[in-house]
Amino acid sequence: MTKMANVALEYKALAGDSDPQTRPVLIIGQHANLQQVNWEQIKGKLQPVVSKEIWQAALNTLSPKPTDSCPLYLNYAAVAALPSRVSRHNSPSSAHFISRLVRSCLPGGNNRCIVMVCERSDVFASSCAISRAFPIFSRRSTSSRKAEKKHVVVEFLIVGQDSNPLDAAELECLSNAADGVRLAARIVDTPCNEMNTDHFLNEIKAVGSELGITPVIIRGEELKDKGFGGIYGVGKAAEHPPALAVLSHTPDGATQTIAWVGKGIVYDTGGLSIKGKTTMPGMKRDCGGAAAILGAFQATIKQGFKDNLHAVFCLAENAVGPTATRPDDIHTLYSGKTVEINNTDAEGRLVLADGVVYASKDLSADIILDMATLTGAQGISTGKHHAAVMTNSEQWETACVRAGRSSGDLAHPLVYCPELHFTEFASAIADMKNSVADRENAQSSCAGLFIVSHLGFDWPGVWVHVDIASPVHAGERATGFGVAMLMALFGQASDDSILNQVSPLGAATNMLEEQMERDCKRRRLV
Repeated sequence: MTKMANVALEYKALAGDSDPQTRPVLIIGQHANLQQVNWEQIKGKLQPVVSKEIWQAALNTLSPKPTDSCPLYLNYAAVAALPSRVSRHNSPSSAHFISRLVRSCLPGGNNRCIVMVCERSDVFASSCAISRAFPIFSRRSTSSRKAEKKHVVVEFLIVGQDSNPLDAAELECLSNAADGVRLAARIVDTPCNEMNTDHFLNEIKAVGSELGITPVIIRGEELKDKGFGGIYGVGKAAEHPPALAVLSHTPDGATQTIAWVGKGIVYDTGGLSIKGKTTMPGMKRDCGGAAAILGAFQATIKQGFKDNLHAVFCLAENAVGPTATRPDDIHTLYSGKTVEINNTDAEGRLVLADGVVYASKDLSADIILDMATLTGAQGISTGKHHAAVMTNSEQWETACVRAGRSSGDLAHPLVYCPELHFTEFASAIADMKNSVADRENAQSSCAGLFIVSHLGFDWPGVWVHVDIASPVHAGERATGFGVAMLMALFGQASDDSILNQVSPLGAATNMLEEQMERDCKRRRLV
């Protein structure tokens, strides 16, 4: 059970019976799935105020376009229908619509119940979507005076082929994932006066303490001395010094080493290339990549992970001050390559370049994934709901898209073509500039290329870049985006059955081969 903030979320196979006037209830699912529900399975949560006839009449009135809902009894009970069909670039779980319907249709009260009706393959994405509807961070003066804890119990009613109730281990996985999503969202929602680099390090230490891991921390002038010119250059003007922090899980019998590298810019003024009054608000969210990696690491390790896994946090505040980096300054990054700064607001790629090279050189990672709120152009490229994914591996590109669909954290590929795009960073006096010459030429792709250029375009390992600039928030609230995606993408290495099921990697190679075979058999278009 998650007991964070004033709403405790509890996942159960059976939530027990209760009069809706005592425990208000929301029943949610695809219309076809709701119609498969036997009255005997839900009557205990609806009687005596809702009869079988009212329930059946409500189902008959539902006409989801794309969603619909119907009150069953005053403000105490409701049923909500998800889209009957989704397109191929959406999640079959309709995760985004689940979050919206829970926020808008769940009756009020201190003790409530959600019955999620879905197929087993959609359980993980659905549970993460529900958790997003209960953000933690609030500084409303009224909320601090409300001492009573609110409790929401979530029951999964499984329909379809494997309709057995969830077991205790599966429920624990869902609870840990919810904790990870809500942790990430809380960090992203928290403003910099309460979430500077000191505070973020405390969050990392707290997770490490819970898992029995002591973080490695390189900070302040030590970063400069050890050659981390990217992280140091971005964060040196802030009151609270920049840091590189690492949590490492190294189990016996590991066969490969994975590194997750997160951009943790706790606030981004833009530096001396300062943002405007309309574009700076919301820049507390620029640590979304690091926050997601912290939440995912916590949940993943709790579920058991067979391979070496390192979480690398690149923490800095991009502040304005007498010691701030200037445009025209040249920094030497951890890779040894020199960078001419032509835009101090293109800072995320600088800290991540140091992070991925550290993962390669010092941690000997075979697979490096960086996650970041990197470019405003991401929202233009792939929209507000889909992260932009870029990688040197076609198999991993396909796997990321599949993990997005199975987890609800949607993703879509960017162009990976360094031979056509990397010339955007040409410098006459350094190895490269840090910002493109032409902002209308695959800007999000170019930003990713800057990062991998420090590993080298011929680096033999797998590199994956996930830009989550837009999906990190929905309106004024953080979403915890990235946690579910990471758990699913690397679920093959987990000890957990749910994560094994939503992982795309086991079937990714076969799927690609089958797709190529089908393509060969298709009729020519011309």
